[in-house]
Amino acid sequence: MRKFAIAATVAVLGLMAPPASAESYNLTVAGASPGGLWSLLGAGLDAAVKAAHPGSTVTYQTSGGGLANVAVLQRKDADMGIVHDAELQVAKQGSAPFSEPVEDLRVLSYLYTWAPMQPVIRADFAKEHGIDTFADLAARQVPVRVAINKRGNIASEVALAMLEAIGAGPDEIEAWGGDVIYAASGEQATLMQDRRVDMTLNSIFVRHRSIMQQADAIDLKLLPIAPETQTAVNERTGTGDFVIPGGSYDWAPDDTPTVTLGAALVVRADMDEQTAYNLTKALFENHDKIAGVHRAMNALTPEIMAAQTVVPYHAGARRYLSEAGLM
Repeated sequence: MRKFAIAATVAVLGLMAPPASAESYNLTVAGASPGGLWSLLGAGLDAAVKAAHPGSTVTYQTSGGGLANVAVLQRKDADMGIVHDAELQVAKQGSAPFSEPVEDLRVLSYLYTWAPMQPVIRADFAKEHGIDTFADLAARQVPVRVAINKRGNIASEVALAMLEAIGAGPDEIEAWGGDVIYAASGEQATLMQDRRVDMTLNSIFVRHRSIMQQADAIDLKLLPIAPETQTAVNERTGTGDFVIPGGSYDWAPDDTPTVTLGAALVVRADMDEQTAYNLTKALFENHDKIAGVHRAMNALTPEIMAAQTVVPYHAGARRYLSEAGLM
């Protein structure tokens, strides 16, 4: 009887023990500055992991952004990092600021793919110089003053790649009487409003306030990118094709092809496989927690989350994606 009672007690305790999936996590994710979209994504990641693993915490850690987050991961100063796909390409290639290829980065999930490069030009300037497409800048050797993002920002690197792909690099533009100005998004809007630049070229969400601010002051035109330019830029930078839907702006009625930056949740390759599996499962099965952090994230789906191609998904993530029919 005593042995039976002990066995019964053990069985009951076994039934009461939490399942393996109830394991909690205390993790950090490196993002960018506080208060931006990435900080909201940090909150969404925390909510998604908490939903699957009660008691878990994902703490958002401010950082210099995606390129800095690669170094943060390498130093093991964070468990996860948000990194643009174009920044993953830079790291993979070992281009500056890296001295050699970074080979130990792995992805758990894409977070978004819709921060398109938007070539916005003053409508009167475009009419004066006969500019209807992005390639016309080079074909007509236009003396354009174009504002791109600040030096060191991946959006400025993609902008330069776009300009160079059509034969309108900074040296050419300067020879034609124009200039390339490096300025943050808010500064670009002011420069355009004051007519100190003729064009802005930046990676931002459609209907971003900086563009809407410009449109309130002056008439604008959105320039389409040719397929061959898209291909050249994508191969060089890791960006992807994108179409800004016609009607997104009152002054841009037609679909406008361009390239886009996306952002991924990145970890080190040495993350425990079961941990990576559990986290990926939590993110995908609770993706509504991430999509709900901002209206700009509403389009997030498991299919998009599984679509990153620059660096490999973690082995644990691949196992979940295979089980879910997403790989």
